[in-house]
Amino acid sequence: MYIDTHAHILDEVYGTPEAVIARLGEEGIDRIVNVGYDLPSSVGTAALCERHSCVYGLVGIHPEHADTVSSEALCRLASLATKKGVIGIGEIGLDYHYTPFDKEQQKQAFLQQLELAYSLKKPFCIHLRDAAGDMNELLTKNRELLRYGGVMHCYAQSAELVPFYLKLGLYISFTGAVTFKNARGLLDAVRAVPADRLLTETDCPYLTPEPYRGKTNFPFYVKYVAKRLAELKEMPEEAFCAQVKENARALFHVEF
Repeated sequence: MYIDTHAHILDEVYGTPEAVIARLGEEGIDRIVNVGYDLPSSVGTAALCERHSCVYGLVGIHPEHADTVSSEALCRLASLATKKGVIGIGEIGLDYHYTPFDKEQQKQAFLQQLELAYSLKKPFCIHLRDAAGDMNELLTKNRELLRYGGVMHCYAQSAELVPFYLKLGLYISFTGAVTFKNARGLLDAVRAVPADRLLTETDCPYLTPEPYRGKTNFPFYVKYVAKRLAELKEMPEEAFCAQVKENARALFHVEF
């Protein structure tokens, strides 16, 4: 019934990803999308997709690793993106939260991977933290590269910015943060997103939802995200989950 469109089950906290995957069915999780954040995790993601039909994958290099985006790395990502179950490029973007960081290097790495997604006719997944101004300028100036769709993952921007991203044709995905007691601004953003542009994710092992906040997150906990989003959209949970699956299918062009 549920899908997790953004997970990191290759993280060492899980021991082996197979231990997580083995529980998906019994927990009611139909599909997960595992997401790369550097070249090794992207290689591992493609291998996971090859072994498990319930796992899709994205391959890409996170802005914190922007210094590793080279022509060789881009060629490797392009090759990985053709593998079974790999459905897009991500996570890519801008992150100015932790210092030091190189803005120009991050912007160049983001644009190079956005161009890669466009050249492959694949959707992309954007990571954005403390860099909305630069991101919005880049998206506006390079709108032609957005033709094959994308998602603002782990949305943490204001409700006022939602129309801007929607006009660019992007989907918006929310995590367990929507279950937090201090999530008022985020809930306003949820209400601003039409149901047919929403996606559910965990971003595990991070952002564990209530009632497990403070513990390791798992793809199984996406059900708590879906339940809260369904409440906010005033939809029956089953109908909401069906809509999310249709949204994911429309973006990634695969069956969820």
